[in-house]
Amino acid sequence: MDYQISTEEVRKRLKNGDNVKIIDVREDFEFVNGHIPGAILIPLGTLGYRYQELDKQEEYLIVCRSGNRSEYATLFLLHQGFKKVKNIVGGMLDWTGKVVTEEGGIKYI
Repeated sequence: MDYQISTEEVRKRLKNGDNVKIIDVREDFEFVNGHIPGAILIPLGTLGYRYQELDKQEEYLIVCRSGNRSEYATLFLLHQGFKKVKNIVGGMLDWTGKVVTEEGGIKYI
């Protein structure tokens, strides 16, 4: 099963209005300094108990700084029974799309 997706493909899907949710597994301080618009912060250290807040029927694209933490998170979610989960290869280091910062707080689910 292919569980990887390129940053370019993510940009295209977002531009096309595809209904995907982006989960950012970086830490708070990384997230506020710049993240993909609409991304939801669930730091990797909290995913082990917060994954139950997610709908297994939804599609999730997982991102971190470089793609390592997000790959771990993706494999974890697949092991928990999620079917539509992909790791964004290269993470924010490879992201060339729009980035937003948080001045008024962080969007949590």
